[in-house]
Amino acid sequence: MKLISIAAALAACLSASLAHSHIVLDQKTAFTGSYYRAAFRVGHGCEGAATTAISVRLPTGVRGAKPMPKIGWTLDRKIEKLAAPYTSHGKEVTEAVTEITWRGGSLADEHFDEFAVQMQLPETPGALWFKVLQTCAKGSIDWAETPASGMNTQGLKAPAALLEVLPAKPAEAHKH
Repeated sequence: MKLISIAAALAACLSASLAHSHIVLDQKTAFTGSYYRAAFRVGHGCEGAATTAISVRLPTGVRGAKPMPKIGWTLDRKIEKLAAPYTSHGKEVTEAVTEITWRGGSLADEHFDEFAVQMQLPETPGALWFKVLQTCAKGSIDWAETPASGMNTQGLKAPAALLEVLPAKPAEAHKH
């Protein structure tokens, strides 16, 4: 009897964690000003349907975003004029990638994969929220909810991917 109760409790915990799975970052912390490889992990489709597109909206403050191509997927970048240009490696930068979309592939619900972007992080520590639209053969999920304050995503049905940007040690800021 006791063994059945433990098994039932474990099954309930597993079901709850699967029901709340979402798109997350492989590395959840990084340092200010550093170059960061964001790997967006897609753990499931939309209610059993295969994922056919992922669109990542980049938060304000990230610079020089470069997506990693994936075989079998088409890559699109949305580029917008910057309100305030900046200098990078001796060149003035006036535009930035604000959204990256991989589409045309098929990621079955029973598999997982990662979609990667390299970028330079802002000089200010704090939470960076990456909103991700997951499109599937049937339906979509917009992982775009953020808490009113702080970094606690508990209670959110479709939380955005969170990166906690930590203050850098002086010698660690410029690595890529």
